[in-house]
Amino acid sequence: MSTTTTTAPADAARIVEDYFGAPIRMLDSWVGSCAQELSHLLDEGTLTRQRLDAVVEPYAARTLALEAAPVYGAGFIAAIDLLADAHSHLAWWQGEDGRKLVLASQTVNKEYIDYSELEWYRVPMSTGQPHVAGPYVDYLCSDEYTITIAVPASADGRLLGVAGLDLLVSEVERELTPRFAALGHQVTLTNGVGRVVVSTDPRCATGDSVRGGRLADLPRVSCAGVALDVIVESI
Repeated sequence: MSTTTTTAPADAARIVEDYFGAPIRMLDSWVGSCAQELSHLLDEGTLTRQRLDAVVEPYAARTLALEAAPVYGAGFIAAIDLLADAHSHLAWWQGEDGRKLVLASQTVNKEYIDYSELEWYRVPMSTGQPHVAGPYVDYLCSDEYTITIAVPASADGRLLGVAGLDLLVSEVERELTPRFAALGHQVTLTNGVGRVVVSTDPRCATGDSVRGGRLADLPRVSCAGVALDVIVESI
């Protein structure tokens, strides 16, 4: 049975909040203790890429094992110039086998990537709040449409970087589309700038802009704590 037009937007928003809330809570559960460990090494002057990786790996493994959402990758992105032996560094594990991401072996100059202006790093570092970034094609890790959830890491008054995880949009679509469809309405999930994440409407593709189109004049309902919106239409 479909929901009424009055309740459908709130129901769709709740689906999104519940779905993305689990990975955010996962990151929140370990970012504080991880930051404390890193801060201790920083005080000793021994925080290097190798030591960062050793601290982060068990937390990343726990995140990859999250059952409530299809986590593709997880780890920690160091603040610029935090480490003693590198300008920047991603301590990151991904895929079904949880393999470590080694950027230098994939493509020339990837190890020198300046991620300081990328949304998934810049926004949580500047706001001090969790952030959902995407959809975007992740040329660093998966080469697929991706959503990155990131939370800032701080200890002793210092911003140390962000803890994060990746969700492939294809997997998010597979899991959310049936839940939206059960509402009996067309549901389109968009990011803060109006780009489609997933939609039950076959006319809407991931990455499309809803600005200036037929959806532009429809109400967008914000999803609490997730920085995503839903647009609901009658079928």
